[in-house]
Amino acid sequence: MSCADPSPDPIPDRTPTLCEVFAATATDGAATGFVLAQLGPGRGPVLWVQDRVSRREGGQPYATGLASLRGRPVEVLYLEVGRAKDVLWAMEEALGCAALAAVIGEVWGDPPALDFTATKRLALRAERGGVQAWLLRRAATADLSAARERWRLGSLPSPPAPDDARAPGSPIWRAELFRARGQVPGEWVAQHDPSRGLALRHHAPLAEPRRAAG
Repeated sequence: MSCADPSPDPIPDRTPTLCEVFAATATDGAATGFVLAQLGPGRGPVLWVQDRVSRREGGQPYATGLASLRGRPVEVLYLEVGRAKDVLWAMEEALGCAALAAVIGEVWGDPPALDFTATKRLALRAERGGVQAWLLRRAATADLSAARERWRLGSLPSPPAPDDARAPGSPIWRAELFRARGQVPGEWVAQHDPSRGLALRHHAPLAEPRRAAG
């Protein structure tokens, strides 16, 4: 399958667990778009927890904008906390609530609180509660983690819009899966398909995956 293949396979549904997504640069919105694209219709609201630095540097989620991106209304419960350890605590508590569709946490940098033990607790809590957990990382390094999937996302130039060649079209991302349980790591171009809302599609691997710690 080539990158020009018009019918790439969609990303399969995942069993709820902890997935970690790293932004290629601190201000790149690809990581956020990638996570939003993989949220299913959901059975309830999404809890979004940010530490203060993440909100200050990257902004906070805007429900109207999220709805426009996803093609349908999004119910977001938003919480800003001061420290990374508060993000982790809020996520762990929320993952025990089966009424939530997903829990998203944003942590800036490499705080000491975000260690292997903390990620292991989140992964087990998500799997036990049946609620998907996403950990968004900006200005961070991929140290040791118990996350079942670890991605690195960066933005690529968008194609022209169908109705205006001078306007940007659907977003395209470079998505690298550099660690996964039960999956083969690789690197793809992932594209938003307007005909399917925010369904993600993987094209053929761009290259052999880079080796990374963790």
